[in-house]
Amino acid sequence: QVPLVESGGGSVQAGGSLRLSCAYSGYTYSPYSMGWFRQAPGKEREGVARIYNRDGTTVYADSVKGRFIISRDNAKKTLNLQMNSLKPEDTAMYYCAADDRVMATTIRDVTSFPYRGQGTQVVVSS
Repeated sequence: QVPLVESGGGSVQAGGSLRLSCAYSGYTYSPYSMGWFRQAPGKEREGVARIYNRDGTTVYADSVKGRFIISRDNAKKTLNLQMNSLKPEDTAMYYCAADDRVMATTIRDVTSFPYRGQGTQVVVSS
């Protein structure tokens, strides 16, 4: 399994911003779908954002739409998540995930992508 390595988590006050990154340099190609999901203590996993590497098509959870932006750099093999206007309810462990299968995927599917990183913690205080 090729590792996905997240970075960029941390603590921020409500209204602030953070940028998460996920390096997949061990891949010799870019996975068809990549995304981010999060999980807060005692809650289910929630798909946050997904991007198709081939054409850059994105989809977002309603809870983050307009605040988060997912992007990728296929040359550098990096996936990013720019998180703006953060809220305390965004506090969670954030995971990078990838799927090689060439198929349509929904935001919910991101939570079950076969490859995922170890996660990076995001804490938003009020």
